[in-house]
Amino acid sequence: MASVARINVTPVKGLGLQHPNEVDLTERGVESNRRYYLISGWRLYNGMDFGPLVRIAPEVDNRTLTLRFPDGREVEGEVELGEPVTTHFWGRPVNGRLVHGPWADVLSDYAATALQLVRTDEPGDGSDVHVGTMLGLASCERLGLELGDVVDPRRFRMLFELDGLDAHEEDTWAVVRIGEATVSVAGAVPRCAVTTQDPDTGVRSLDTLAGIRAYRGLSGDGKLDFGVYFDVVEPGRVRVGDAVQPV
Repeated sequence: MASVARINVTPVKGLGLQHPNEVDLTERGVESNRRYYLISGWRLYNGMDFGPLVRIAPEVDNRTLTLRFPDGREVEGEVELGEPVTTHFWGRPVNGRLVHGPWADVLSDYAATALQLVRTDEPGDGSDVHVGTMLGLASCERLGLELGDVVDPRRFRMLFELDGLDAHEEDTWAVVRIGEATVSVAGAVPRCAVTTQDPDTGVRSLDTLAGIRAYRGLSGDGKLDFGVYFDVVEPGRVRVGDAVQPV
């Protein structure tokens, strides 16, 4: 039977991933996941703009935000919300508020561009399209065969990585029981150049997109699909090792 192999979340969109042993899955997804995001010139800014953002480890504890940088610096403070801002996430408007404090300056220095930090008004709004994503490890192994290399599944920054499946078996699902929750598959995830970047350094290291295209081709709308989106039908807790089964 398939099971949850790893959980990937981050408090700040585009920054380093965390791997909790369990999460509460609500109709909004994992509500703390991607609650914060970066903008540059009022435009969403993420790993497509600067891959080494993944080297920053974020942590949120109540209203305290800590960013740990690869040079050992830690920048910590209590979150103070400022003026409202609306950011377009690939055509979808997301409402939030600027975050005042030390983070914008250090992030701007790190990325060598002017950045601001935003917190979404509503939990779950920081997701790209649907509230969650999942990917079978066997799909990464199949891509690795195409590329002649090991494909780290963290490249795809999926909420749930699943073990015990055939390659791309997740593409065939409709409704799935995962831990205590039930989710409905909401279509394939189109991939971008972020997946070519090493998940630890953010530096381009593997042409995942060419590999996907070589054996999967383009989707009907010209995209390179890998993994699936989902929406939550029945909330519940999901733990590493929990069973995953179509219903």
